[in-house]
Amino acid sequence: MLFRCLLPLLCLVGPTLAAGEGTERLVLAMGTELRLQLGDPAPRVAEEAALQEVARLEAACSTWDPRSEWSRFNAAGGAPVALAPEWLRLLGEMKAWQVRTGGAFDPVLGALLQAWGTREGGRTPSPGELAQARAASGASLLELDETQGRARLTHPAAALEEGGFLKGYALDRMRVVAHVPAGRLDFGGQLLVWGPPVAVSVADPNHRQRPRLTFRLQNASLSSSGTAERGRHLLDPATGEPCPAWGSTAVVATDGLSADVLSTALYVMGPEAGLAWARRQGLAAVFLLRDGRIRMTPAFRALHPKLLPREPR
Repeated sequence: MLFRCLLPLLCLVGPTLAAGEGTERLVLAMGTELRLQLGDPAPRVAEEAALQEVARLEAACSTWDPRSEWSRFNAAGGAPVALAPEWLRLLGEMKAWQVRTGGAFDPVLGALLQAWGTREGGRTPSPGELAQARAASGASLLELDETQGRARLTHPAAALEEGGFLKGYALDRMRVVAHVPAGRLDFGGQLLVWGPPVAVSVADPNHRQRPRLTFRLQNASLSSSGTAERGRHLLDPATGEPCPAWGSTAVVATDGLSADVLSTALYVMGPEAGLAWARRQGLAAVFLLRDGRIRMTPAFRALHPKLLPREPR
Protein backbone atom coordinates (compact mmCIF):
# COMPACT_ATOMS: atom_id res chain seq x y z
CA MET A 1 0.00 0.00 0.00
CA LEU A 2 2.71 2.45 -0.94
CA PHE A 3 2.53 5.38 -3.31
CA ARG A 4 6.06 6.77 -3.39
CA CYS A 5 8.01 6.64 -6.68
CA LEU A 6 5.46 4.54 -8.56
CA LEU A 7 5.23 4.40 -12.35
CA PRO A 8 1.64 4.91 -13.52
CA LEU A 9 -0.75 2.22 -14.67
CA LEU A 10 -3.11 5.00 -15.82
CA CYS A 11 -2.71 8.12 -17.91
CA LEU A 12 -4.60 10.97 -19.50
CA VAL A 13 -4.51 10.91 -23.29
CA GLY A 14 -5.76 13.21 -26.01
CA PRO A 15 -6.33 16.98 -25.90
CA THR A 16 -5.79 19.23 -22.89
CA LEU A 17 -8.15 21.91 -21.65
CA ALA A 18 -9.11 24.61 -24.10
CA ALA A 19 -6.93 27.68 -24.52
CA GLY A 20 -7.27 30.10 -21.65
CA GLU A 21 -8.27 27.36 -19.22
CA GLY A 22 -4.83 26.76 -17.75
CA THR A 23 -1.70 24.87 -18.75
CA GLU A 24 -0.37 21.67 -17.28
CA ARG A 25 1.97 21.97 -14.32
CA LEU A 26 4.19 19.18 -13.02
CA VAL A 27 5.51 19.08 -9.45
CA LEU A 28 6.77 16.50 -6.99
CA ALA A 29 4.54 15.82 -3.99
CA MET A 30 4.32 12.94 -1.50
CA GLY A 31 7.30 11.34 -3.22
CA THR A 32 5.63 11.05 -6.63
CA GLU A 33 4.60 13.20 -9.60
CA LEU A 34 1.58 15.47 -9.46
CA ARG A 35 0.24 16.93 -12.72
CA LEU A 36 -2.31 19.72 -12.46
CA GLN A 37 -4.39 21.39 -15.13
CA LEU A 38 -6.98 23.70 -13.64
CA GLY A 39 -9.37 25.88 -15.59
CA ASP A 40 -10.66 29.42 -15.20
CA PRO A 41 -11.20 31.50 -13.22
CA ALA A 42 -7.65 32.23 -12.02
CA PRO A 43 -5.94 28.91 -12.78
CA ARG A 44 -2.65 30.01 -11.18
CA VAL A 45 -4.42 30.90 -7.94
CA ALA A 46 -6.19 27.54 -8.04
CA GLU A 47 -2.88 25.73 -8.58
CA GLU A 48 -1.26 27.40 -5.62
CA ALA A 49 -4.23 26.58 -3.39
CA ALA A 50 -4.08 22.93 -4.47
CA LEU A 51 -0.33 22.70 -3.90
CA GLN A 52 -0.60 24.28 -0.47
CA GLU A 53 -3.24 21.71 0.43
CA VAL A 54 -1.03 18.82 -0.66
CA ALA A 55 1.84 20.27 1.37
CA ARG A 56 -0.43 20.53 4.41
CA LEU A 57 -1.54 16.91 4.11
CA GLU A 58 1.99 15.63 3.57
CA ALA A 59 3.33 17.56 6.56
CA ALA A 60 0.61 16.16 8.82
CA CYS A 61 0.06 12.63 7.51
CA SER A 62 3.14 11.29 5.76
CA THR A 63 4.70 8.54 7.85
CA TRP A 64 7.84 8.94 5.73
CA ASP A 65 8.43 12.14 7.72
CA PRO A 66 9.21 11.41 11.40
CA ARG A 67 8.09 14.93 12.31
CA SER A 68 4.53 14.48 11.01
CA GLU A 69 1.52 14.20 13.28
CA TRP A 70 0.85 10.63 12.12
CA SER A 71 4.48 9.57 12.63
CA ARG A 72 4.32 10.85 16.20
CA PHE A 73 1.09 8.91 16.65
CA ASN A 74 2.76 5.73 15.36
CA ALA A 75 5.68 6.29 17.74
CA ALA A 76 3.49 6.70 20.83
CA GLY A 77 3.92 3.07 21.87
CA GLY A 78 0.23 2.47 22.46
CA ALA A 79 -0.44 5.65 24.48
CA PRO A 80 -3.43 7.87 23.60
CA VAL A 81 -2.55 10.80 21.34
CA ALA A 82 -4.50 13.96 20.55
CA LEU A 83 -5.39 14.11 16.84
CA ALA A 84 -7.08 16.85 14.85
CA PRO A 85 -10.79 16.29 14.11
CA GLU A 86 -10.03 15.97 10.39
CA TRP A 87 -7.72 13.01 10.98
CA LEU A 88 -10.12 11.33 13.39
CA ARG A 89 -12.89 11.56 10.79
CA LEU A 90 -10.63 10.29 8.01
CA LEU A 91 -9.35 7.36 10.05
CA GLY A 92 -12.92 6.55 11.05
CA GLU A 93 -13.78 6.30 7.36
CA MET A 94 -10.81 3.97 6.84
CA LYS A 95 -11.97 1.69 9.64
CA ALA A 96 -15.38 1.59 7.98
CA TRP A 97 -13.78 0.64 4.65
CA GLN A 98 -11.88 -2.16 6.39
CA VAL A 99 -15.18 -3.61 7.58
CA ARG A 100 -16.94 -3.06 4.26
CA THR A 101 -14.20 -4.82 2.27
CA GLY A 102 -14.01 -7.75 4.66
CA GLY A 103 -10.50 -6.74 5.68
CA ALA A 104 -9.05 -6.59 2.14
CA PHE A 105 -8.28 -2.92 2.79
CA ASP A 106 -6.62 -2.06 6.09
CA PRO A 107 -4.97 1.21 7.22
CA VAL A 108 -2.92 -0.35 10.06
CA LEU A 109 -0.29 -2.35 8.21
CA GLY A 110 2.84 -0.44 9.18
CA ALA A 111 4.29 -3.35 11.16
CA LEU A 112 3.89 -5.71 8.22
CA LEU A 113 5.48 -3.29 5.77
CA GLN A 114 8.41 -2.93 8.14
CA ALA A 115 8.73 -6.72 8.48
CA TRP A 116 8.89 -7.11 4.69
CA GLY A 117 11.25 -4.13 4.33
CA THR A 118 8.90 -2.65 1.75
CA ARG A 119 10.33 0.84 2.06
CA GLU A 120 13.95 -0.35 2.06
CA GLY A 121 13.99 -2.51 -1.06
CA GLY A 122 12.44 -5.64 0.40
CA ARG A 123 13.39 -8.60 2.60
CA THR A 124 11.79 -11.87 3.69
CA PRO A 125 10.90 -12.00 7.40
CA SER A 126 11.35 -15.14 9.43
CA PRO A 127 8.17 -16.97 10.50
CA GLY A 128 8.55 -15.50 13.97
CA GLU A 129 8.99 -11.96 12.67
CA LEU A 130 5.97 -12.34 10.42
CA ALA A 131 3.85 -13.63 13.30
CA GLN A 132 4.86 -10.67 15.46
CA ALA A 133 4.08 -8.22 12.65
CA ARG A 134 0.67 -9.79 12.05
CA ALA A 135 -0.14 -9.44 15.75
CA ALA A 136 0.70 -5.72 15.47
CA SER A 137 -1.42 -5.15 12.35
CA GLY A 138 -5.11 -4.61 11.70
CA ALA A 139 -7.67 -1.83 12.00
CA SER A 140 -9.10 -3.42 15.14
CA LEU A 141 -6.01 -2.08 16.93
CA LEU A 142 -6.97 1.52 16.09
CA GLU A 143 -9.21 3.15 18.70
CA LEU A 144 -10.75 6.54 17.92
CA ASP A 145 -12.43 8.88 20.40
CA GLU A 146 -13.83 11.88 18.55
CA THR A 147 -15.46 13.21 21.71
CA GLN A 148 -12.13 13.46 23.49
CA GLY A 149 -10.20 14.23 20.31
CA ARG A 150 -7.82 11.33 20.83
CA ALA A 151 -6.76 8.10 19.19
CA ARG A 152 -4.76 5.09 20.26
CA LEU A 153 -3.05 2.09 18.71
CA THR A 154 -3.57 -0.67 21.25
CA HIS A 155 -0.42 -2.59 20.27
CA PRO A 156 2.86 -0.72 20.86
CA ALA A 157 4.32 -1.85 17.52
CA ALA A 158 1.21 -1.08 15.45
CA ALA A 159 1.44 1.73 12.88
CA LEU A 160 -0.74 3.55 10.38
CA GLU A 161 0.15 3.12 6.69
CA GLU A 162 -1.33 5.88 4.55
CA GLY A 163 -0.23 4.64 1.12
CA GLY A 164 -3.56 3.02 0.30
CA PHE A 165 -5.71 6.10 0.79
CA LEU A 166 -3.95 9.44 1.40
CA LYS A 167 -3.33 10.14 -2.28
CA GLY A 168 -7.05 9.74 -3.04
CA TYR A 169 -7.97 11.97 -0.12
CA ALA A 170 -5.49 14.58 -1.35
CA LEU A 171 -7.07 14.57 -4.82
CA ASP A 172 -10.49 15.29 -3.32
CA ARG A 173 -9.13 18.05 -1.12
CA MET A 174 -7.30 19.65 -4.07
CA ARG A 175 -10.52 19.78 -6.04
CA VAL A 176 -12.31 21.45 -3.11
CA VAL A 177 -9.71 24.14 -2.48
CA ALA A 178 -9.05 24.84 -6.19
CA HIS A 179 -12.70 25.85 -6.56
CA VAL A 180 -12.75 25.86 -10.38
CA PRO A 181 -15.43 24.38 -12.66
CA ALA A 182 -13.03 22.17 -14.62
CA GLY A 183 -9.80 20.43 -13.79
CA ARG A 184 -7.61 17.38 -14.30
CA LEU A 185 -5.28 15.96 -11.70
CA ASP A 186 -2.88 13.06 -12.13
CA PHE A 187 -1.30 12.11 -8.81
CA GLY A 188 1.20 9.32 -9.24
CA GLY A 189 -1.09 7.73 -11.84
CA GLN A 190 -4.41 8.14 -10.02
CA LEU A 191 -6.65 10.50 -11.98
CA LEU A 192 -9.39 12.91 -10.92
CA VAL A 193 -11.23 14.89 -13.58
CA TRP A 194 -14.22 17.20 -13.50
CA GLY A 195 -15.85 19.37 -16.12
CA PRO A 196 -15.54 18.17 -19.75
CA PRO A 197 -14.86 14.44 -20.31
CA VAL A 198 -11.31 13.37 -21.08
CA ALA A 199 -9.79 10.30 -22.70
CA VAL A 200 -7.95 8.03 -20.27
CA SER A 201 -6.16 4.73 -20.63
CA VAL A 202 -5.39 1.71 -18.45
CA ALA A 203 -2.03 0.06 -19.11
CA ASP A 204 -1.38 -3.55 -19.98
CA PRO A 205 -0.22 -5.22 -16.73
CA ASN A 206 2.66 -6.85 -18.59
CA HIS A 207 3.73 -3.69 -20.46
CA ARG A 208 2.90 -0.55 -18.52
CA GLN A 209 3.87 1.69 -21.46
CA ARG A 210 1.21 0.00 -23.62
CA PRO A 211 -2.43 1.16 -23.21
CA ARG A 212 -4.82 -1.78 -22.94
CA LEU A 213 -8.13 0.06 -22.49
CA THR A 214 -8.99 3.61 -23.52
CA PHE A 215 -12.27 5.35 -22.71
CA ARG A 216 -13.68 8.69 -21.57
CA LEU A 217 -13.83 9.76 -17.95
CA GLN A 218 -16.02 12.56 -16.61
CA ASN A 219 -16.54 13.89 -13.08
CA ALA A 220 -14.85 10.88 -11.55
CA SER A 221 -11.60 9.36 -10.33
CA LEU A 222 -9.79 6.42 -11.89
CA SER A 223 -7.37 4.42 -9.73
CA SER A 224 -5.41 1.28 -10.51
CA SER A 225 -3.41 -1.18 -8.42
CA GLY A 226 -1.00 -3.84 -9.54
CA THR A 227 2.52 -5.19 -9.30
CA ALA A 228 3.96 -3.95 -12.60
CA GLU A 229 5.58 -0.89 -10.96
CA ARG A 230 7.35 -2.31 -7.90
CA GLY A 231 6.86 -6.06 -7.86
CA ARG A 232 4.80 -7.74 -5.13
CA HIS A 233 4.58 -4.72 -2.80
CA LEU A 234 0.86 -5.04 -1.99
CA LEU A 235 0.25 -7.05 1.19
CA ASP A 236 -2.77 -9.20 2.00
CA PRO A 237 -3.91 -8.22 5.51
CA ALA A 238 -5.39 -11.70 6.02
CA THR A 239 -2.08 -13.52 5.57
CA GLY A 240 0.46 -10.76 6.08
CA GLU A 241 2.16 -11.84 2.85
CA PRO A 242 2.57 -10.17 -0.57
CA CYS A 243 -0.33 -10.62 -2.97
CA PRO A 244 0.24 -12.78 -6.06
CA ALA A 245 1.32 -10.92 -9.20
CA TRP A 246 -1.83 -11.77 -11.17
CA GLY A 247 -2.22 -8.51 -13.10
CA SER A 248 -3.93 -5.23 -12.24
CA THR A 249 -7.30 -3.77 -11.38
CA ALA A 250 -8.78 -0.33 -12.06
CA VAL A 251 -11.78 1.35 -10.43
CA VAL A 252 -13.87 4.36 -11.42
CA ALA A 253 -15.57 6.17 -8.53
CA THR A 254 -17.10 9.58 -8.00
CA ASP A 255 -14.36 10.59 -5.55
CA GLY A 256 -10.64 9.99 -5.27
CA LEU A 257 -10.66 8.48 -1.79
CA SER A 258 -13.11 5.71 -2.70
CA ALA A 259 -11.27 4.90 -5.93
CA ASP A 260 -7.93 4.71 -4.10
CA VAL A 261 -9.24 2.41 -1.37
CA LEU A 262 -11.19 0.18 -3.73
CA SER A 263 -8.42 -0.41 -6.26
CA THR A 264 -6.22 -1.68 -3.42
CA ALA A 265 -8.96 -3.80 -1.87
CA LEU A 266 -9.98 -5.41 -5.16
CA TYR A 267 -6.41 -6.29 -6.02
CA VAL A 268 -6.02 -7.96 -2.62
CA MET A 269 -9.27 -9.89 -3.14
CA GLY A 270 -8.01 -11.16 -6.50
CA PRO A 271 -9.66 -11.37 -9.92
CA GLU A 272 -12.36 -13.90 -9.01
CA ALA A 273 -13.45 -12.85 -5.52
CA GLY A 274 -12.81 -9.19 -6.32
CA LEU A 275 -14.96 -9.29 -9.45
CA ALA A 276 -17.81 -10.99 -7.58
CA TRP A 277 -17.61 -8.47 -4.72
CA ALA A 278 -17.47 -5.49 -7.09
CA ARG A 279 -20.52 -6.76 -8.99
CA ARG A 280 -22.51 -7.11 -5.78
CA GLN A 281 -21.56 -3.56 -4.79
CA GLY A 282 -22.42 -2.13 -8.22
CA LEU A 283 -18.86 -0.83 -8.67
CA ALA A 284 -17.26 0.17 -11.96
CA ALA A 285 -14.18 -2.06 -11.92
CA VAL A 286 -12.03 -3.92 -14.43
CA PHE A 287 -9.50 -6.72 -13.87
CA LEU A 288 -6.66 -7.14 -16.36
CA LEU A 289 -5.02 -10.53 -16.00
CA ARG A 290 -1.46 -11.23 -17.03
CA ASP A 291 -2.64 -14.01 -19.36
CA GLY A 292 -4.44 -11.41 -21.48
CA ARG A 293 -7.98 -11.83 -20.17
CA ILE A 294 -10.05 -8.77 -19.23
CA ARG A 295 -12.89 -9.09 -16.74
CA MET A 296 -15.18 -6.17 -15.95
CA THR A 297 -18.29 -5.41 -13.99
CA PRO A 298 -21.53 -4.32 -15.68
CA ALA A 299 -21.06 -0.85 -14.17
CA PHE A 300 -17.65 -0.50 -15.81
CA ARG A 301 -18.93 -1.73 -19.17
CA ALA A 302 -21.81 0.75 -18.98
CA LEU A 303 -19.38 3.66 -18.93
CA HIS A 304 -18.57 3.22 -22.62
CA PRO A 305 -19.86 -0.11 -23.90
CA LYS A 306 -18.84 0.48 -27.52
CA LEU A 307 -15.19 1.01 -26.62
CA LEU A 308 -14.73 -2.01 -24.39
CA PRO A 309 -14.19 -5.63 -25.38
CA ARG A 310 -16.74 -8.22 -24.39
CA GLU A 311 -15.90 -10.27 -21.35
CA PRO A 312 -15.07 -13.90 -22.26
CA ARG A 313 -17.62 -16.41 -21.10
